[in-house]
Amino acid sequence: MSRSVLETPVSYAPAPSASRLTRVLAHPATALAGILLVSLNMRAAVSAVSPLLGDISSSYHLSSTAGGLLTTIPVLMMGAIAPVAARLVRRFGAERVVGLALVVLVAGVLLRIAPGAWALFAGSMVLGAAIALLNVTMPGLVKRDFPDRAAAMTGVYTTSMIFGATLAAALSVPFEHAFGGWQGSMASWSVLAVIAFAAWLPQLSASKTRGVGAGAAASAPSAGKVPGLWKHPLAWQLAVFMGIQSLLSYTLIAWLPTVLTTQGMDRGTAGIVFAVSSLVQIPAAFLIPLAAGRTNNQRMLVVLMVGSMATGVAGLLVAPTAGAWVWATLIGVAQGGGFGLAMAMIVLRSGSAQVAAQLSGMSQLVGYFIAASGPVGFGALHQATGGWTLPLAVLLAACAVGVTAGLGAGRKLVLSA
Repeated sequence: MSRSVLETPVSYAPAPSASRLTRVLAHPATALAGILLVSLNMRAAVSAVSPLLGDISSSYHLSSTAGGLLTTIPVLMMGAIAPVAARLVRRFGAERVVGLALVVLVAGVLLRIAPGAWALFAGSMVLGAAIALLNVTMPGLVKRDFPDRAAAMTGVYTTSMIFGATLAAALSVPFEHAFGGWQGSMASWSVLAVIAFAAWLPQLSASKTRGVGAGAAASAPSAGKVPGLWKHPLAWQLAVFMGIQSLLSYTLIAWLPTVLTTQGMDRGTAGIVFAVSSLVQIPAAFLIPLAAGRTNNQRMLVVLMVGSMATGVAGLLVAPTAGAWVWATLIGVAQGGGFGLAMAMIVLRSGSAQVAAQLSGMSQLVGYFIAASGPVGFGALHQATGGWTLPLAVLLAACAVGVTAGLGAGRKLVLSA
């Protein structure tokens, strides 16, 4: 019988530690601290750009389209580098890939503030590549280090990721004033990555102690490429669900305040509404994966999250300002909870850390390419029609695609090699 992706239940047992030193370095508390600090960096450097975009564009005389690329380029890189990340994990081990990603992230953040517009865009590409490495590696690490609490731990690290993004968006302008310009503000986020790297050093030491390296990873029975993954319907359903969820989230992050202000809401109020939408993502990103881990399948949660998004989008169509607080809250819950659910289902559908890493790579390759079209396409439809009806209707259609894919991805199946 040829090897293929099988739909089977899997039992987990932690690998025995090679020594007392390994047990200390790889203690769950140490691993958790490292994962939390790493995940804080997984969106912060990207989210820090939006509040400063006006000043950055003025400095380099960038058009609106060029300015928009500063947030689109990292998303595209997250998709493009995802397959490379999975191969690096197989060859060098997850710990080393995370360490490398943090070093690359610091380089990308600092490159963005070098003189010249070229550095701004090149740095965005570099940090997008770093985030792609982290995106793909983290689900496998969670699956390996916390096999019995994988869904709950997914909620913890996705919450930390969203908190980091919210913190960066909130502090970018104050940091601009404190550090004498947008360059100082953007450079400050390299410090967070350096701290995360320092916290990750015990995991690197533990991987060396237990012999995780190029040779060990290559010879391990589970370290080979999982065959047949790209042909499996469940893998595609996960990828499309994640892509639609990300498309909806990135589009509304980019355009929600503009939709409200063009409908008559003043900018200050629209900013507060947007902040509320961002804040409610945090508890949703924790609670929804936790709930996902306690159910036999996640179909009801898929309906709940996509339904929340669809209701919020429909509300923007019929009563954008009158019900703005309600619509923004529903959208925020769907953004945080939907992303957490997508990440949790990748872990729950994977029979091993290796499958989780490769399923994550596939989902993020497909998903982020889908997502990158959202903000640009939404803006193009608005420009072509002069209104918001058609763009918002397209988002509702995307919700229909998302719930269809999510119902398939939420089935009680486990993929194993």
